[in-house]
Amino acid sequence: MVYNMENRGKLAKYLFLHHCIRADIVNGKIPFGSTLPSKRHLAQELKVSVNTVERAYSLLVSEGYIEPHAGSGFTVCLEQKQAHKFALFQDEIEAGEETRSTKKINNIIDLKANRSSLELFPLDTWSRLMRQVLSGCDLSILETVPFNGLLVLRKAIASFLYETKGICVSPSRIIIGAGTEYLYSRLLQLLGNQCIIAIEDPGYKKFADISRSFGTLWKYIPLDEQGILVSTLSESRSDVVHVLPANQFPMGLVMSKSRRKELLAWLHESPNRYLIEDDYDSEIRYAGTALPPLITQDDTQRVIYLNTFSKTLVPSLRISYMILPDTLMDLYRKQLSFYSCTVSSFEQYTLAKFISEGYLQRHIKRLRRHYKQRRQVVFEAFQNSKIATCSSIFAGDVGTHFILRVETKKTEEEIHREAEKRNANIALLSDYCANPTIKEAHCIVVNFASISILGIRQAVELLEDIFSEEIALQSNGN
Repeated sequence: MVYNMENRGKLAKYLFLHHCIRADIVNGKIPFGSTLPSKRHLAQELKVSVNTVERAYSLLVSEGYIEPHAGSGFTVCLEQKQAHKFALFQDEIEAGEETRSTKKINNIIDLKANRSSLELFPLDTWSRLMRQVLSGCDLSILETVPFNGLLVLRKAIASFLYETKGICVSPSRIIIGAGTEYLYSRLLQLLGNQCIIAIEDPGYKKFADISRSFGTLWKYIPLDEQGILVSTLSESRSDVVHVLPANQFPMGLVMSKSRRKELLAWLHESPNRYLIEDDYDSEIRYAGTALPPLITQDDTQRVIYLNTFSKTLVPSLRISYMILPDTLMDLYRKQLSFYSCTVSSFEQYTLAKFISEGYLQRHIKRLRRHYKQRRQVVFEAFQNSKIATCSSIFAGDVGTHFILRVETKKTEEEIHREAEKRNANIALLSDYCANPTIKEAHCIVVNFASISILGIRQAVELLEDIFSEEIALQSNGN
């Protein structure tokens, strides 16, 4: 393994080394099962630091190209590479030379899309399980799916929730649906348009749009650094509150223990109140121990739990689920069970096998490793760029997005306009606010889950271009 490190151009040494090794794995120069040189040996050979090699190897591990073995170093695992079909870096660095890709992953620089990286999806595993489902089942697989989804999937979800989150729930309380938005719509029907629903501000405004379409009244409740303001919630006279305690989007906040106690106290003040716990993107956590979901701390069964597989797997796999209290589940059976389940039996059987055979947990572990490394690369790219002179990063220990606050006199409209002129898709924090204040101004919500290394570089250059005047002022000492 001999690479000319002088050909790395502007790339960091570890990224260049990563690209070179990855290219050799893809091209078969380093075949499946091969043992890579020790970190110390390769560092001496290339005249780089051991830390450089360690970071390159770590990135390859997180992506599934190589795996560590105690006492024997790192070996190439081509099977994982084939499963994940990584293509994030294929158009960037080849044959030890820096290239600008002529085949762009996307014509649009997209920092707004909050979707998972498609290359991480274990397609081969999923395909194999799907074939097993189709070949091993009888004609019952072609029958109509129960309104709440297949029992085998609901059992698998219940078991997964107990093992990973400590949620003890009967499969009879679980409803499967094609996406969280679909389930939220059914939930609004169930609750009736006489109730008032409280929504976080800033927050996921699509829920407000859905509520509006059903004629449901809603109230926006502001946040502080601990989460939703319960005092304002009490004043709103709301019957139901929708929160994202594990990873508030777009703020990236984890609701504090004390705020959770306040929220549960509000819930228990009236027997007619419900709390919708949206456990969005809670699986992607980089440090510390996750706080238990609110549903585990409510023995009155008035927490409605929502989650989806679209973020951990792929966006096109529109499978979400909700857990209803027994009283609401009984009401759902009476009033809404005429709705057909919107997820095909094939996908439900396959997902059930994917969960019960341990593939989901292993996949989530790989996601965490990958996104942790990717996040570090993104942070370094921004911190080492010119944009760092007039901006600061705000990020929690969860999720695949962060907030970039820019010191600028440009208005929100001007920033959007400048981005559109450059064929870029960005989201500002104020876009998620019902009542934006100066606190939310000039903040860009950067989603990095599906962005490539090349895309990161393009995004940095884009922002440097948009805020060139601000950078120049800082450089001149003003």
